[in-house]
Amino acid sequence: MSDNFSQLKDRFDELSMRLCDPTVIADPVAYQNLLKESAALQPIVDTITALERSREAEAEASALLNDSESDQELRTLAREELSAARAQTERLQQQLSRLLIPKDPLDDRDIIVEIRAGAGGEESALFAGSLYRMYSMYAEKCGLKVEPVSMNETELGGFKEVCFSVSGVEPYRRFKYESGVHRVQRVPETETGGRIHTSTATVAVLPESDEVEIEIRPQDLQIDTYRASGAGGQHVNKTDSAIRITHLPTGMVVECQDERSQYKNRDKAMKVLRARLFEQKQREQQSEIAADRRAQVGTGDRSERIRTYNFPQGRVTDHRIGLTLYRIDSILDGDLSEIIDALATAAQSQSI
Repeated sequence: MSDNFSQLKDRFDELSMRLCDPTVIADPVAYQNLLKESAALQPIVDTITALERSREAEAEASALLNDSESDQELRTLAREELSAARAQTERLQQQLSRLLIPKDPLDDRDIIVEIRAGAGGEESALFAGSLYRMYSMYAEKCGLKVEPVSMNETELGGFKEVCFSVSGVEPYRRFKYESGVHRVQRVPETETGGRIHTSTATVAVLPESDEVEIEIRPQDLQIDTYRASGAGGQHVNKTDSAIRITHLPTGMVVECQDERSQYKNRDKAMKVLRARLFEQKQREQQSEIAADRRAQVGTGDRSERIRTYNFPQGRVTDHRIGLTLYRIDSILDGDLSEIIDALATAAQSQSI
């Protein structure tokens, strides 16, 4: 193994020790940063260790094969083991090459996810609700934390718009390929003729930014308060705790009514506003990079139709990489890993 690999393993061991240090555990920010770094190194170190073992198995099998005292049966066995070890070594080398590709600097960011109903009326709003449930279950499977920011519910339980935050270890890396138009094809419950309807919902995944990256002047904000309410007048607050913030220079409007505290709603709304302004800044500064990404796997383009969920055929198709899976129920239950991994592999293969 090279010196670089040894350094990576030493750093991972150091992180493991520091994460057990009571003084580090007592500092939530430091602990979370170390935890994220450790989680990012874990698959690399595991692959390096597996590669070392595979190369050792190669050497042992080669030595046995070349040993003049080995009988024919042992040589045959050694030849088979050598072939398997070489194949394993090659696979692990390719895997390690992918893991060592420079990371997207935004991968570690917490994110804001916005889902909006598109074409299709109430059916589109119900589909937006299905996507929210899917992402919440996927985040839970990944050990990520989901917090609602704002929800605009419909009478039938769908969402005209739902906004939520995701935090933990590398949320943006797991969600960044989800931005775009999602299409559903199914027979709505209200359809008496059994006709298949096509509806859409848009998803935007925004990496969060801090106050240093995005400066928002108080004089550029118009902040209004109002009473929160849900569909049909449910969840009505008796105080003006809901917040609406208008960013005057851009016209961006952010609302938050999830918390009973006006101050908590204001903090959440500001977090969403900073994320939107950060995304706008990224698009302006990196338009060429963004264009390259759209050409590869379609990340970040809200107007692009990226995936179709076809209920009659039980299939989900991601149009960017031509992947079709016939297990729509498990995917809508949050089993997105195969799709996410395939998209990441497609993006990485063009970076190698």
